[in-house]
Amino acid sequence: MGKRHAGAALAGLISSGLALYASQAAALEPLPAWQLDWHPWGDDRPTPALCRGVYVMPAYRLPRPDLAEQIRAEADSAYYGEDGETILGGEVILRRGDSQLESPRVSMPPERERAFADGPLALRDINLLVRGEAGEISLTSEAANIDAAHFVVHDQHMRGDALQLERLEDGRFRLTSASFTTCDPGSNLWSLVTGDLVLDRESGFGTARHARLEMGNVPVFYWPWVRFPIDDRRHTGFLWPELGFSGGALDYAQPFYWNIAPNHDATLTPRWIGDRGLLLGGEYRYLFPSDAGQVEGAFLSSDGGGSSDDPNAASRRFEGEDRWYIDYRHSGFFDARTRYNLRYGAASDGRYFDDYGSIFGDDPSNMPRLAQVDYRGDVWRLDARAQGYQRLDDPLRDRDKPFYRLPSLSADARWSQPGGLYQEWRSNVTYFWRDVNEVALSREREAAVGTRLHLAPATGWRFDESWGHLEPKVEWLYTAYDLDYGERQTDRDTSLQRGIPVSSIDGGLVFERELDLGGRAYRQTLEPRLNYAYVPARDQREFPDFDTSQRALSWSQLWSPYRFSGADRVGDLNRLSVGLDSRLLEDAQGRERLALGIGQAFYFDDRYIDMDGNADTLPPPPEEGGDFESWYSATRDRSSLVARLGWQISDAWSTRWQWIYDDNQQRTERTSLDLRYRSPAGHVLNLGYRWELQGFDPSVEPDDDEFRDYDREEYDLSFAWKLSPRVDLIGRAVYDYTNERLLDQLAGVQWNDCCYGLQVVWREWIDDQGTARVEDDSSERGLFLRFVFKGLGGVGGDAGDYFERAIPGYRATDF
Repeated sequence: MGKRHAGAALAGLISSGLALYASQAAALEPLPAWQLDWHPWGDDRPTPALCRGVYVMPAYRLPRPDLAEQIRAEADSAYYGEDGETILGGEVILRRGDSQLESPRVSMPPERERAFADGPLALRDINLLVRGEAGEISLTSEAANIDAAHFVVHDQHMRGDALQLERLEDGRFRLTSASFTTCDPGSNLWSLVTGDLVLDRESGFGTARHARLEMGNVPVFYWPWVRFPIDDRRHTGFLWPELGFSGGALDYAQPFYWNIAPNHDATLTPRWIGDRGLLLGGEYRYLFPSDAGQVEGAFLSSDGGGSSDDPNAASRRFEGEDRWYIDYRHSGFFDARTRYNLRYGAASDGRYFDDYGSIFGDDPSNMPRLAQVDYRGDVWRLDARAQGYQRLDDPLRDRDKPFYRLPSLSADARWSQPGGLYQEWRSNVTYFWRDVNEVALSREREAAVGTRLHLAPATGWRFDESWGHLEPKVEWLYTAYDLDYGERQTDRDTSLQRGIPVSSIDGGLVFERELDLGGRAYRQTLEPRLNYAYVPARDQREFPDFDTSQRALSWSQLWSPYRFSGADRVGDLNRLSVGLDSRLLEDAQGRERLALGIGQAFYFDDRYIDMDGNADTLPPPPEEGGDFESWYSATRDRSSLVARLGWQISDAWSTRWQWIYDDNQQRTERTSLDLRYRSPAGHVLNLGYRWELQGFDPSVEPDDDEFRDYDREEYDLSFAWKLSPRVDLIGRAVYDYTNERLLDQLAGVQWNDCCYGLQVVWREWIDDQGTARVEDDSSERGLFLRFVFKGLGGVGGDAGDYFERAIPGYRATDF
């Protein structure tokens, strides 16, 4: 199923049991490490090895018998007793199948069904060693009984002892007054001590009664009954709890994992939040040969409202109400070319994940809903879907509600002929719908729902050689609408059509030369590029806005004829883009060491079409009371300069830079600089800088959550440093220079030893409360702990996934 659980069955934590059973398991004198098949690492120690050595099972001293029931024996002396028993002495070795007994004295009754061995003895099996003072071994089955036993499970790095160890006929081991650990010999940082322990290597788990967890010699947990894995297979049982504090309130979750079948499993998680109540969560997953899926969700009855004293606080907005979410995913395929996807997500309200989301606050912004069938052929690609999502904003205005596609049908194709000629066909018909109060919407076009047909046939020719390329292309964009404005009275036309030609020609050359820099040979390229695009203006004032936004300037946008995403707006354009790239290529594989590019677009006409679709008038200039940025964007005769740089400084260091500079206004509109370090040893360092002029991205409107009414300038530092194979230091800081505040701070340490792991994480971050106003922001903080006993499981939330998202390039060491 892709996810493994290493956990324990926690039937109850009873503090009084720590004292009651403190003397239950009598400790045996430890054996020297060499008697446990322990081999310390020398010069051959693997780099990622956390343990200080390894258990190595030696070769059998006798060859395997030819028959399963046959016994091979070797001894220094042998004689028969008065009652017919056989007594072997000296250095005695017996082997039956994979079992081998070594002892100084072995006696066998006349029936030859059992053997009694004096100690010190050693009983071996595959990846198993048991040493003891005396023992009874069956010569007809797997059964054995060893007194004062010390045992080692080589492949699980597990060792322990017991006053009595019994191997049952079915292969299980029952230990009385026992303890075990996965720590190296000489270290008992933790051990599980129990009066009755059963290890089942066949199924891969152990069970213990009246067990306590000791750290050093100090008991810290007690279970009347505990079940735990002894390998990587999944097992039914309680997982270790997750514990945290938020706003002074206890947050305790107790997951239970149910291994239903090899292709089915479930996790049920009751979660108690002190200031809110009992939240019941769960996840069910399944896997079949042709499809797979999962469903997860949670429910809390009558929200307690949180710990804020302010009755108007956002966290208390749903006090007394039921809170819940559900997320269902399913995907599969009918054949090699046809796949399908199902998705349904919903939450009781837009603040659910703000109040109950992941422990590190990395929550979804919407709940997707999808039913899709997709066919990919050699020529045609067909797609049928019903799609939408719940936007998780609170409050959510009608104008911000997303449109549903009920349904959306697409058919796309491409045909190619020898010589570079090709034809393309793109088509889509979609019915757009959303549940709004049409009369209350401030903009008339926002009240529309209905059907949109979009056709986009195209033809072109592509000439492509190593020294250059040329591609002219002509496309016809036809769009038709059948609209409905509901209860809203309007004079707008409900049947609309639009046809617009889009023509472009793109060409470039590649010049190369050999270059020697610092004694190293490179191949340098110089790649000039021209792109011309023409799109006439067509009035679109009557047209709705279902899925369209205006695109911000970028390197890729220099070469695109489309000023808008989606099909509701087609922007007029008469533009020539000019660019120049240069690259340094190293070695025969053409590995890129340096890439530098600069480009700019020149406009021959003003751009009339904006989101209002008016093709007759431009935005008014500032002297007439208009907005300068809107007027300037529509009338400027050239775009900003777009420059980019990628430099692989060394195998470990690299940098990326992008700069968008308005040479007319002499101002930077957007820039970003990233410096990255990736060490083979696992060290990661990221330095980032971001600047963006207020309003630079026209797709973000002033009412959007992402909008900021200031120039955004941010610094981002993150690192993960391996002090040793055992210790990782992790940190991140994001600083908002404009408002002189830290947006996110994170510091953590991960200690990963042979038998345990520890993560300690502190984080403080800004919650924007779903608004674009700085004065609404609040600060959140938390301290998180995860402790893992290898061979038993862990306590606390798993920070590894968050680290990898927050710190690019970091890969958490597996516990």
